[in-house]
Amino acid sequence: MLGGVEPDTGECCVKIPTVEDNALATAGVAPRPSPWVRGPVWDGVWMLSALWLAPVVLWLAWRRGDAESSPLDLLYLGLTALFWIGHRLCSTWLAYCTEAYRPLLRAQPVRFVVLPLLVTTGCFGAFLPPDGALPWTREQRLVGLAILDYALVTYHFGAQHFGALSLYRTRVGRGACARTRRMDRLFALGVGGALVFLADILAGAVAYQDAWVDRWLLPAWIASAQEGIREGATLVLLAATAAMLFVEARAPQRSLPRVLYVVGLAAMVAVALRPRSLFPFLVIWTSQHWILATGLASRTPSGEPAPGRGALRRALHGLNTRPWAVLLLLMVSSVFLMPLFEVEGNRQGGTYYGDRIFGAIATGLRTSSWVPALVALGFATGFLHYLLDRSVFRLSDPQVRAAARGLLARPARKSKQERGEVSPFAPSASSGLRASGNS
Repeated sequence: MLGGVEPDTGECCVKIPTVEDNALATAGVAPRPSPWVRGPVWDGVWMLSALWLAPVVLWLAWRRGDAESSPLDLLYLGLTALFWIGHRLCSTWLAYCTEAYRPLLRAQPVRFVVLPLLVTTGCFGAFLPPDGALPWTREQRLVGLAILDYALVTYHFGAQHFGALSLYRTRVGRGACARTRRMDRLFALGVGGALVFLADILAGAVAYQDAWVDRWLLPAWIASAQEGIREGATLVLLAATAAMLFVEARAPQRSLPRVLYVVGLAAMVAVALRPRSLFPFLVIWTSQHWILATGLASRTPSGEPAPGRGALRRALHGLNTRPWAVLLLLMVSSVFLMPLFEVEGNRQGGTYYGDRIFGAIATGLRTSSWVPALVALGFATGFLHYLLDRSVFRLSDPQVRAAARGLLARPARKSKQERGEVSPFAPSASSGLRASGNS
């Protein structure tokens, strides 16, 4: 989940030239900030994955009576193994295993140390005591925390969409535009949060829906008016998407990546509002979230300073400055940790993908005496993920922006002289200016 990149100052949507821009202009070289986080190819794979996930998923599920028995299930097995747990560990890795965020651990101990310890202690305190030790049985505690987790993860997904739109807004110099920021928040939380929650209700896919939604929030008439509600929600989706695209088209600094992200998000929600099968939407929705989080985490610490001492810190620094190495670590960790976390992750049944990879080891974990501890571990890491994501990507904080310089730096661009467009004897920028690349 990404926070707002710039504080909401109420300024109009006009780009304010930076010191670097002014220096380049003085040298006769026009500043050309890139609207992409890294580049069209990298962004297309990691940031805009909905644009390729949606057609692939729909093609694999096409004309299949049961989508979960189609080739789509095999794709989801691979994506789950490679990204599910790895994405959950991304913010923990950034907070505690990078030089970039080390100053924040000292400057903000409550946010990065005290609250995570309280959350972890609370989860283990909820599941380790036997049934008679607390007023609620373990099953009742499980249901309560599962409902809380569903509410938090729904907001978490919407907040990540807002963060991605904010990141792209900042790339074109509109980070302080209060009007666009408000529209981004409404679109991300309204379309990526409220409409998805409505689609889950209509499909009966809310966590323990009968325990709270059906009992307290779902009037009987909704069940009999599903088709009309879906059509109305689709019209809301189309209107909201059209409004976002219209505003982007009229913006003084247009952003193609923002347009593509809006279209991708709208496409995912449109799939959710179709009643045929919820499984294709589940694959697209969760996989897009995992891929985006993993991609961002791989880039974020790449600009961190070298540690002054410590062999372990130097080894971690060598890894963190190589995005491909961070990606590989997160993906390998995701595969090997999957059977541990599936004990909690499939609490309402469904396919246990860990069984297909680890066989009897994964099956044995679900019937062992370690189940209460593993369930507590699953909930604790999930809640920590929501909490720490907000902390490590709280880009309205100057200290966090400094830590995430590897993500925020402009992609390096060649000058006109390097491309052979101007004479080598033409005036050049000050030797003190260097391109702020992401490499």
